[in-house]
Amino acid sequence: MEPNDRTTGAQYPVRFSVEYPDRDLNRLTTVFRLIVAIPILIVAATLGGDAWGGYGHGPSVAMGTAGLLFLPPLLMIVFRQKYPRWWYDWNLELLRFTNRIGAYLALMDDRYPSTDERQAVALDFPYPNAKEGLNRWLPLVKWLLAIPHYIVLFSCRSVQSSP
Repeated sequence: MEPNDRTTGAQYPVRFSVEYPDRDLNRLTTVFRLIVAIPILIVAATLGGDAWGGYGHGPSVAMGTAGLLFLPPLLMIVFRQKYPRWWYDWNLELLRFTNRIGAYLALMDDRYPSTDERQAVALDFPYPNAKEGLNRWLPLVKWLLAIPHYIVLFSCRSVQSSP
């Protein structure tokens, strides 16, 4: 059954579900879950930039592949009105991977998160039509509206790090 809005019958654009196993979960791995998850968290931090790294002190050294693949598609959408399919596929698989890690850490599944198998987490959303479905100037407007937010964040961060 597809998730939909009960009032209008329209389908939601994002479909997300986690299948809970029909067996008892392994209790031993629950105790050591954070320790066992360190290697996959390192992989996720490498791929996703600072998404899993949290707010550290000092500037970030590596931006991560997801950060490097954010600006070029944005510029292509704004100036060429194209969103390459392989960039979309990369971002979708990265989101699926991070959601598998989240389900593992939230004790929803006891299988170690795979980097290539779908496992118990299902995430899907439609490929956007860049010419018709995406407003080409909206990302720039959002960046301009986010400037005051970033000023407050950086000022709070500098106040916290000062002695």
